[in-house]
Amino acid sequence: MLRLVVGQGLKLAGAGLALGIVVALALTRQLSSLLFGVSAYDPLTYAGVVLILAIVALLACYIPAQRATRVDPLVALRYE
Repeated sequence: MLRLVVGQGLKLAGAGLALGIVVALALTRQLSSLLFGVSAYDPLTYAGVVLILAIVALLACYIPAQRATRVDPLVALRYE
């Protein structure tokens, strides 16, 4: 159950990251005047941002899923 919930969450996060990279690369020419000390196409910056967002997405999926696995299924069904 934990793998299912985390997997679905990471699929959505991966799709969002991929779309975000495409949009960021498309908008770099317009935003290049706002960047100081960093190239508009710096791969290290892109990789760092993707890594940080992926870790945050993993934790955002894993922590609630881990808590949900501790709940007794009968108690959860009676609650609804």
